[in-house]
Order: sequence, then structure tokens, then C-alpha cells
Amino acid sequence: MATLITTLGPRTQDQLGLILPHEHIFVDLGPIEAESYRRAKADDVIALMAPEIEKIKAQGVTALVECTPASVGRRADIDRAVSEATNLPVVVPTGIYHEPWVPQWAHAADEDEIRDWMLGELTGEIEESGVQAAWIKLSASDDGMTPTEEKILRAAAQAGRATGAVIGSHTIRGKVALHQLEVLEAAGYSASRFIWIHTQVEPDFALHLAAARRGAWIEYDFIGNQDAYNDDFFIERIHRLLDAGFGAQLLLSHDRGWFDPSQPGGGIPKPYTYLVEHFLPKLATSGVDQAIIHQLTQTNPWRAFAR
Repeated sequence: MATLITTLGPRTQDQLGLILPHEHIFVDLGPIEAESYRRAKADDVIALMAPEIEKIKAQGVTALVECTPASVGRRADIDRAVSEATNLPVVVPTGIYHEPWVPQWAHAADEDEIRDWMLGELTGEIEESGVQAAWIKLSASDDGMTPTEEKILRAAAQAGRATGAVIGSHTIRGKVALHQLEVLEAAGYSASRFIWIHTQVEPDFALHLAAARRGAWIEYDFIGNQDAYNDDFFIERIHRLLDAGFGAQLLLSHDRGWFDPSQPGGGIPKPYTYLVEHFLPKLATSGVDQAIIHQLTQTNPWRAFAR
């Protein structure tokens, strides 16, 4: 039976409803060398982020996917503490961000060593946190993968093939995403287990369709950030994907939060509430029926992240 691995233990599909597939509870965006994330205290993060999580629980959100990989301040112990304080399951990744955030050990390691590190977190726990990684979060440089990033992707393909874990990648350009699919398939894994994170940033919609035809998940994950993309932008693209028959490969989220330990008091979080409160009603008004909205917000995130 498929299960979703969370900070509160495995969950079956009938235990869950709406899932936010791309959010953050804790990210360190300060100078790399400062390593502010190491000094963060769980109680401080709970104080700032628990009220935000309580808001989405009241909306019917039943799980949140944390998208912070190891090299930008991932703290699975803090994710677990916030999850336990709010009783909301959180889905945490293994994986490594793009250059220049790739840690020195990953530059030096070979593909098998990186694979084994990922497997250790996917089958055991992350850094003695008691949290098992559910999926693999990677990234690619905007103009194309560096040799190290490609090595990490090949290692992820091996780890994914061994566990069934989905691989999600912060990838800005469509041509880079298509190249990632080629590398993934050449390494023996399936394009259907790849999430193109931040697809909305690619202006050429034909590349969205090209990745979907290969089997990849398309993720529109900046919903509610009106200074970058208004709701009509997303609604138009969602309709085009639905019309092309790719509704079963589409994920929707905010890419919001979060406690940033490099900021005083963790900064000012952006709520995770916009999708349910504002966007989904607009999507329904645009002609997308409730069965499709259920698929986009419940069935699809489950299928993507469960294993």
C-alpha cells in the first residue's frame, strides 16, 4: 500500500485531504558562511510559524510539503517540532540545492556516495532528527546543470529508483528541465517521478507541454505572490494544461512561509492561506469544476509524493 512519509509518521490516502505541495517552514537565505540555521531554536520557530499553520488547518489543509533541501539550512528537527506542536504532518526532503550552495562534501563525493547518503535519509532518518525523508529536492543552475549538479541528479535517480521517491527540482528554464528528464531516464528512472518546480517562470508554454508529454509533473507554485504573477496568469495556464489533457500532472502551491534565521526574529512570514481563500474560488468561477479542483489539490499531491 502506498503511504506518505511525514514528520508524524506514515499516512494513507484516506487519512489526508488537501495537501500543499510546495511551502517552507524554515529556510536560511542569509550568507552561506554564517550558517545561521545552526543556531536557530525550535521554540522561536514554533512561536512564529505555528499560527500560520493553524490558519491552513482551519481551511482544511491536512499536510504540507517542506521544500528546503540540506544545503539551504534544512532543519528536520525543527520541522518535526513545528509539526508536533500543530499536529500537522510535514513532508521533508533529502537532496541538495544548486551551485553555489552545493556543500564541499558533495563536490568531492562520487555518484554512489551521494546516492547512499540520500538512501540513508529516505530509508532511515535525517541527521538524528527522527524524521524520515519522503522525497528528493534538487535544483539546477539557470543556464544549465553544472557537472556536480548533474552528478547529484544521477545519484538521485538511483535513490529514487530504489525507493520510489519522487524527485523535485527548482529549475527556472524549460530547456534545462527537459535536459534533466533526459539525464533521469538515462540513469534508469522515470520522468513520471520528476516534478518541475517553478514551471511558471518559463515563459514558453510550449515547454510546459513538452515536459508534461514526457510524463513530468508541472508545478505552478507562486500562487498568491501578486507582485510576480496575478491570478489570471495562472488560471489561463491551468486551463490550457487541462484542455491538453494534463490535469493529472499538475500541482498548485504558494512557495511561502517561512522562518529565516538570518533575519531578526525569523523575519515576517507570508501566509499559506491564499490558495484556498482566494485562488480556488476564482478557479471555480472560471469554469473548473469541483472534481478537477479536488484532483489538483488532493489526489495529485498524494500521487506525486506518496511511495
